[in-house]
Amino acid sequence: MKKVKIKSHIELYELLPENERIIVDVLRQIVKATLPSNCKEKISFSVPYFYGNKGICIIWPATIPRGGIKKGVLFGLWYGNRLKDPDNYLTHGTNKQIFYKIYNSPEEIDFKKVVKLLKEAVVLDTQW
Repeated sequence: MKKVKIKSHIELYELLPENERIIVDVLRQIVKATLPSNCKEKISFSVPYFYGNKGICIIWPATIPRGGIKKGVLFGLWYGNRLKDPDNYLTHGTNKQIFYKIYNSPEEIDFKKVVKLLKEAVVLDTQW
């Protein structure tokens, strides 16, 4: 795939295969419903990025280059290395800061665990 500069959610959704589009949409809805109103969403690096005082999370479909995954959708918590994650839900990859989970179907998304981690990430974000 050639280098793409996506500037809107519409452009992103038009580019993604159906399975990735559904996963991205489900994750975005969970994040938007969980984060407080002072948190914002923007397209950064051609993917949805959510932030408050600092970065909170990112949703990176495999179709978008430079995400480091070959299939599925990566849901990464920007400061995942500082979260407790007692369920060991997140993968601790080669990045020392961003911990993540890769989803290959919407059914794999554990709503309660994602919300729990997001709420902890919001508390961390208020401490900056």
